[in-house]
Amino acid sequence: MIEEKESSINGLKINYKIAGGGPAILVLHGWGGSSDSWIRVQEILAKNGYKVVCPDLPGFGKSQEPPNPWSNDDYLSFIFNFAEKLGLKEFFLIGHSFGGGLAVKFSVKYPKKVKSLILSDAAVIRKKRLTFRQRLAGFFARVFNVPFFEKIIFYQWFRKLIYKLAGTYDYYLAKGVMKETIKKVFTEDLTHFLPQIKIPTLIIWGKEDMTLPSEDGFLIGKMIPNSKIEIIEGADHSPHLRTPENLVKIIIKFLESKI
Repeated sequence: MIEEKESSINGLKINYKIAGGGPAILVLHGWGGSSDSWIRVQEILAKNGYKVVCPDLPGFGKSQEPPNPWSNDDYLSFIFNFAEKLGLKEFFLIGHSFGGGLAVKFSVKYPKKVKSLILSDAAVIRKKRLTFRQRLAGFFARVFNVPFFEKIIFYQWFRKLIYKLAGTYDYYLAKGVMKETIKKVFTEDLTHFLPQIKIPTLIIWGKEDMTLPSEDGFLIGKMIPNSKIEIIEGADHSPHLRTPENLVKIIIKFLESKI
């Protein structure tokens, strides 16, 4: 049974979900997500003998927004204090997309806290790369960036399409302090942290991921010592939503080899 609770961390009201008992797993959701998106995975892991904790990161779900734009380091401080308050001295760490980037840096900064690391479609490689889709988005942006097009009925639809093609739809949706936060967070490339990870690491990627290419997963795997990669057929950027049962099978198999 999943319990929903509330706590005060770093001066913010934080919502989180907790379920099960046994070895602890801390889950960090992606940008725009929340603990709600991990309910099915949390249920299955809990039934298999794990204590699973998933917070709504500040600015997401039912948790309070930061008072000012946060950096990755601000989120790391939050994660550390959250784990301490819940008595999570050592745990398995799962990070998806934006949460995967945080998980990478957290594992390097606090190596004694993390027993093993699981990265799902992790947003780690943030160097400027112009894929075909991004070049196409740039072309459309230039074409439609004239006053005439702002008056046509489909302008907002085209604008959303351009952001989606560019892989920056999260930025389009972000408001207020979170719009500035996303700029601070995603301008930091985390690639150089990968070789510093010394704990066992599992990298999981949806084969149909259109947000972050599977090539990123293989590159991450090459850079992290003692890591392995699993590709999930039929899954997109969010295997926890598209194929939660397959995702959990892979996770449990990995965790059982580490306990």
